[in-house]
Amino acid sequence: MTDQSPSPTSDPTAGDTIAVNVLTSLDQIAETDWDACACPEAAAGGRPDDPFTTWRFLRALERSGSVGRGTGWDPRYLVAEKAGRVIAVAPLYAKGHSQGEYIFDHSFAHAYEQAGGRYYPKLQIAVPFTPATGRRFLTRPGHEAEGMMALVQGAVQLTAENDLSSLHVTFCTEGEAIAGERMGLLRRVTQQFHWLNRGYTDFDGFLADLSSRKRKAIRKERARAQAFGGTIHMLTGDEIEPEHWDAFWTFYQDTGGRKWGTPYLTRAFFDEVHETMRGDVALVICEREGQPVAGALNFIGRDALFGRYWGCTEDHPCLHFEACYYRAIDFAIAHDLSRVEAGAQGEHKLARGYLPSQTHSLHWFPDKGFARAVAHYLEAEARAVDEDIEVLTAYGPFRKDHGKDTQ
Repeated sequence: MTDQSPSPTSDPTAGDTIAVNVLTSLDQIAETDWDACACPEAAAGGRPDDPFTTWRFLRALERSGSVGRGTGWDPRYLVAEKAGRVIAVAPLYAKGHSQGEYIFDHSFAHAYEQAGGRYYPKLQIAVPFTPATGRRFLTRPGHEAEGMMALVQGAVQLTAENDLSSLHVTFCTEGEAIAGERMGLLRRVTQQFHWLNRGYTDFDGFLADLSSRKRKAIRKERARAQAFGGTIHMLTGDEIEPEHWDAFWTFYQDTGGRKWGTPYLTRAFFDEVHETMRGDVALVICEREGQPVAGALNFIGRDALFGRYWGCTEDHPCLHFEACYYRAIDFAIAHDLSRVEAGAQGEHKLARGYLPSQTHSLHWFPDKGFARAVAHYLEAEARAVDEDIEVLTAYGPFRKDHGKDTQ
C-alpha cells in the first residue's frame, strides 16, 4: 500500500485542528509520548491495565521481526497531534492475510473475492497475535472523545485513499465498540472464556462455589497433573533466567507448528521481553528430572492475568489444565486480580470455572453494498452469540444454591 498521512481533521468537539500522521516504526515516537496515551494509569507507578499496547511490547514485536516486512503485519501506527502535542495513538497494521487475529473474517474475505474484489491488504487496529481485550484508540486523559474521533477519521481516510477493502479494530473495549458504531463503523460481538475472582482467599474458596461433581473433578485433575513426576514453578521478574526462555521457545515452537504451521513470534521476541518486560510476565515452568518439559506464558495487568501460550515436550495427563488454568487462578487469587483471560476459544475451559464473556470489534468497508451484507450477518451472529453465552453460563460449573453443597 502507499504510505499517506491523512489530512488534518477538524475536531467537532473543540473546533481545533488535529493532525493525524502515520509512522512505520515506534522509533519515530518517544516512548513517553506513546505511553502517555497507551497507559496513563501507570504514569505514577504501578502496572498498566494491560501491557499489550505499551511502547515496549509493540516495539518488542517490531524489533524482533515478529511484525514488519514479510510477516503480513506491516506497522502503520497512527499518531494524532493537537497544538504540537500527541493526544492519541493507535497500533495500526497493513495486513496481507487474516492470521494471528483471533476474530475471524475469512468468510468476509471469501465473499469479497468471490464478488471480484481484492480483500488484501486491509488495515487492522490490533495487538498482533494477542486476543486480549483492551483499549485500541489510545488517548491522553482529557482528550478521549476528540482523540478517538481523529483516529477513526484518520484510519477510515487511509483505507479509502489507498483503495483498500476494509478497516478492522479487534478486541477493543465495549465502550469503544459502542462509540465506534455511532461513528458509522460496524460492531461485532464474539466471545471468550474468562475466570472471575469473586473475592476468593484461596483456591479452595473458589472450589466451594462449584457443584460437588465439578469440584471433585478439578481436584482429581490437579492431583493427576501434580503427579507427573516433577515440580511446577511460577516465575516472575528476576526469577526468570535466559535459559527459561530457551526452554519456552521449544515449547512455543511445538504448539505454533501444530496450530499455525509456523510460529508467529520469533525467538528474538522472547529475548526482548526478557530485557524490557520480565516484570510483566508470570512464567510457568514444569520440570522433570531437572529438565523443563512444559510451560505456560502469562502477562500481568493491573487487575487481570492474561494467559498467552502453552507448550510441552512431554505429554502428561492434565498438566496442560494445571499449568494454564489452575496456576493462573492461584496467581490471580494470591495477587488479588479480578480476572484471568485465558485466550481465544476453548469450551473445555467452562468446566474449569472460566465463563463465557463478550468480546468486541469494529469493521468498516468502503463498498456500501458489501457493508450492508456484513451488517446483516453481524446482527444474526450477535443474537447467536448472546444465546450461546446464556446456554453455556447455565451449564457452567457453579452451584445454583451457594448456601448448600460445600463439602
